[in-house]
Amino acid sequence: MSGSGSAGSSSRSMQSRIGRSKQRYNSKGERLVAGVVPLTADSNYVLLIQSNRRKGWVLPKGGWESDETCQDAAAREAWEEAGISIQVDYDLGNFEEKRPPKSSKERSRYYFFQATVLSELDDWPEKHKRERQWFTYTQAMETLASRPELQEALERSTMNRT
Repeated sequence: MSGSGSAGSSSRSMQSRIGRSKQRYNSKGERLVAGVVPLTADSNYVLLIQSNRRKGWVLPKGGWESDETCQDAAAREAWEEAGISIQVDYDLGNFEEKRPPKSSKERSRYYFFQATVLSELDDWPEKHKRERQWFTYTQAMETLASRPELQEALERSTMNRT
């Protein structure tokens, strides 16, 4: 892991994005997705989110767009989906999507960063579409059982395993 700890991203300077016109793809046609493993300062809890439409908890993540760095995309997604401001601590690398492909569904390549949550905001772009909840490592690994690429991101983090 590289300790590329940079200053936290401010949600005040971010704008919520809609659509996929600036979406990045790699040479294999995989959609590039940036996300975070958002931890408490003591690394004892990770914040997961779920959509009101699709039940099932996930890490905050979303499309990495052509006019931003991967780290900026991850911080923006944390703000849009989870309503958190973060400090990126480490680059956790990239992960291949493990779910079986659906014929109409594109494949994704995930880029995750470990981050410390600096604050939970009361108002955020997807507030009415999502719930957020803190989990221990064991709870999160069980909850993410159907998403092995998200489990792998959590495993690569320095989150406390107790």
